[in-house]
Amino acid sequence: MIGLIQRVKWAKVEVDNQTVGEISMGLLVLLGVEQGDDQAKADRLLEKVLNYRVFADEQGKMNLNVQQAGGSLLVVSQFTLAADTQKGLRPSFSRGATPALAQALYDYFHQQAALKIHTQTGRFAADMQVSLQNDGPVTFWLQV
Repeated sequence: MIGLIQRVKWAKVEVDNQTVGEISMGLLVLLGVEQGDDQAKADRLLEKVLNYRVFADEQGKMNLNVQQAGGSLLVVSQFTLAADTQKGLRPSFSRGATPALAQALYDYFHQQAALKIHTQTGRFAADMQVSLQNDGPVTFWLQV
């Protein structure tokens, strides 16, 4: 399971010109589900996302996690993170989970997140437009 996290001043996701999820300061989490992923991996990734120290403390050092900084999560499914780009000029998605598994784990991830922090989401398998102001920029690839 892959989480591409971006520290943002704000982020939102739209579907059919309607905002379906929006946060102010926090983390945009682009979530990719791979074959073999399960709820245990989702739990490990969520703990990593919630505890990753990417927000500045009083001395300007990255020592605070999203909860300590008072931020939120915007979780957006992105199957392209599971792409194999090693060969050729066209990505292969053979490592990606089936749509049914991917949706189940995406739903599980954001539902578990919502128990711990203010969480907004995109819409699984929709054509989404994601807007954000990346703060830093600070972006990390987390994989479990």
